[in-house]
Formats: sequence, C-alpha cells, structure tokens
Amino acid sequence: MIANFQDSQKMTAEEYLKWEATQEMRHEYVDGEIVAMTGGSIPHNDIALNLYTSLRPHLRQRGCRVNVSDVKVQANQNSRYFYPDLVITCDPEDLKSRQFIQNPKVIVEVLSPSTASYDCTKKLKYYRQIPSLQEYVLIDSESMSVEVYQRGEGKMWHYYEYTNGDKIPLQSIEFEFQIELLYEGISFDQE
Repeated sequence: MIANFQDSQKMTAEEYLKWEATQEMRHEYVDGEIVAMTGGSIPHNDIALNLYTSLRPHLRQRGCRVNVSDVKVQANQNSRYFYPDLVITCDPEDLKSRQFIQNPKVIVEVLSPSTASYDCTKKLKYYRQIPSLQEYVLIDSESMSVEVYQRGEGKMWHYYEYTNGDKIPLQSIEFEFQIELLYEGISFDQE
C-alpha cells in the first residue's frame, strides 16, 4: 500500500489504537508518528489475493491463519504497528485476537513503486526485530521478482531471490509454490 507520512500528528500507542479504531482509512504507527495508508494498484491487490487464495486451505489444516491488508501487526510493543499486505500466524493468542497480531510467522509486502524503498529498508529492519517472525517476503508488482528473508541462527538472516520459473519455499509453514501463481492474471504491459 502507498504510505503518506503525516509529520504533524504525534500520539502515544494507546492514543493511536483508540483513535485508529474510529478511522475510515487505515494508518500505521511508527514511534509516535502516524502514517496514512492509501490504496494500491489492481496488480498489487491481485498478487496479494493470488497468494492468499493458495495459502488459506494449506494453513487452515495446520491451525494457522492468514490475513490480508486490513489486519494490524504489532512490530514492537507500544511503538510500531503496521498493516502488511499479508500476515501469517500460528500463535494461539493471535488466533483469538480481535485487535492485532503480535506473533507473526510470515509477513508479505507487495512492492509498489512508491513503497518499495520503505518496505525494503525500514520495514525490513523493524520486522526482523519481531522474535516470532521466520520469513519476510517482498513481491514486486511491476516485474516477476520475489525476495525472501529467512531467519537463521542468532541474528543471521538468509536472503533468497526468485524469478520466472522458480519455486518459492516458505519453510516455516511447509509451503512451496511456483512464482507464476503470484502473477496469474497480471499483465506487465504499460497502459
């Protein structure tokens, strides 16, 4: 999703959570700053839905859940809340939660030209600090390209890049899929 930073609005996490519950639009929260989220492109949406559609039956059998863009993730208690394009959790507390996910296993961001830099740098840094997170997936909406960051031992993270014809494994949830699945129905022709 496209983020617009609003420098003038500052509030505590508690104020943010109360305020956000009454808003029509979604807003992320980063260290006291409010970030307004706006809509993405049709390919952006279709990519997220293609992945969601294939993941849901697989995860349901494992007692896990997958949510798309309208579910908040608490990336750091009382200082960061994000709306990733897709989030997977298998944590029993998260499965009962009605407000936000605290222990995600996999987070997916579909990259748009306006958000790619932020998703690949600051969000990557913030997400890697979540102890439960095992994989962070970045999917390009402009070309057939996927990057996966996978937790290793200690502070080590492994990086994998996938393109046309590749199978993408998400080891933490024992799921593998062809990259073409993500881009089904997507045209890269310019309008």
